[in-house]
Amino acid sequence: MDIEYQALWPVIIVAITSIVVLLQAAITRRHAVALGLTIVGLIAAFIAVIGVGPLLPQSVGVLLVMDGFAQFFMGLIIAAAIVTAVLGYAYLRRRNEQREEFYIVLLLATLGSMVLTAASHFVTFFLGLEILSVSLYVMIAYLTEELAALEAGVKYLILAAASSAFLLFGMALIYAEFGTMQFGPLADALAAAEDLSTPIVLVATALMLVGIGFKLAIVPFHVWTPDVYTGAPAPVTAFVASVSKSAVFALLLRYFFVTDGYQFDTVMIALAVIAIASMLIGNILALIQENVKRILAYSSIAHLGYMLVAFIAGGDRALEAVAYYLIVYSLAVLGSFGIISLISPEGRERMSLEDFRGLFWQRPRLAIIFTILLLSLAGIPVTAGFVGKFYLVLAGVAAAHWVLVVVLAIASLIGIYYYFRIMAVMYARRDTPAASTPTVSLSGATLLGLLAAATIYLGVYPDQLLLLIRRLVLTL
Repeated sequence: MDIEYQALWPVIIVAITSIVVLLQAAITRRHAVALGLTIVGLIAAFIAVIGVGPLLPQSVGVLLVMDGFAQFFMGLIIAAAIVTAVLGYAYLRRRNEQREEFYIVLLLATLGSMVLTAASHFVTFFLGLEILSVSLYVMIAYLTEELAALEAGVKYLILAAASSAFLLFGMALIYAEFGTMQFGPLADALAAAEDLSTPIVLVATALMLVGIGFKLAIVPFHVWTPDVYTGAPAPVTAFVASVSKSAVFALLLRYFFVTDGYQFDTVMIALAVIAIASMLIGNILALIQENVKRILAYSSIAHLGYMLVAFIAGGDRALEAVAYYLIVYSLAVLGSFGIISLISPEGRERMSLEDFRGLFWQRPRLAIIFTILLLSLAGIPVTAGFVGKFYLVLAGVAAAHWVLVVVLAIASLIGIYYYFRIMAVMYARRDTPAASTPTVSLSGATLLGLLAAATIYLGVYPDQLLLLIRRLVLTL
């Protein structure tokens, strides 16, 4: 088999696994079997990703390029999907929904995300995004008996469809102007163009950024985020906050680096304004929330703003900083929403701050794990979040984007308050007896413990991960 198709094995394995789980659900409804098949398929795909070693850039036709960059982000996406599957099992077994279909749409969303990381053509760009988005519609509204989940699914469906229309229109304008939809030839066409400030080019780029901005939930395309995060099942929220953001940001990095999008000064100024607005508005709105899911939703807007600081800086430091931060951010949000999913009783999620009051005195291990994850999100030393923010700041300083760096520092200080507010509530004693917390599954508790341990380990010994990033991601 040609080397280019060998590199596609991770994608092929995930696609085949989704079909296998579909057939299993049609033949016999066994929740544990569906989970087992999903985990086996995802582990096989992960082994296929790491088994080939660092890849040299290898085009697969004109639609995909398999390289170390795609390899790294595919590994991140598959690992996060495994965590989501385990959390989903513990969550769904306490509910009356049909369970097996969840793993089918989870695998399809993972497949779409993997395609995004390797896309080198507008066709795979759009197809990967739509496979991801359509799967998320189902996952967000999966709890059909809960009106909040259905409302969140409809909101995401309408706004995602509108953003896809903007994105597709922008692609059409680029094709009309330059006659190509491949990233490589488009870069050559842009380099040969005499004037890149023509209205059609700027409008096309702006339309594409609108579509991407919605998927990343950055200001002013963020209004769906708190409602969707609150209404969706907690494991799905973890997936949306980690996998979908990582996949779209990876695509944004590839597109801008390959086509040299940094030459559009107007676009970079607009992104800088968006980054500042996301950091400030996300953190300020999180301050006034009484719902933990909404706090984490608004904080996710701020964290995407932090990553935009490094992205705008450009160069190898941007790739290194964003890749590292996506890893540590994914660890924290997967664990945080995992805590919510594991401690929620049947028929109701624990989301308000009062629901977490005295958690330490009921479930001390879970409270300590949540504390570690919140400290990482706040960027406190000895956690991976601190190292991640250090590299974001380093990228901004290297490019002399002082305004962005100062805003990042101020916004991070604001964020410390609401993270510590959650921790203070967890360690406070209750005046009234606490509602009983369901028995936490061993697999879920172990998984959360591993996420917390990885957060501490990467905060103390980040060298190995940074070396891996330099070997793989910098091949872009």
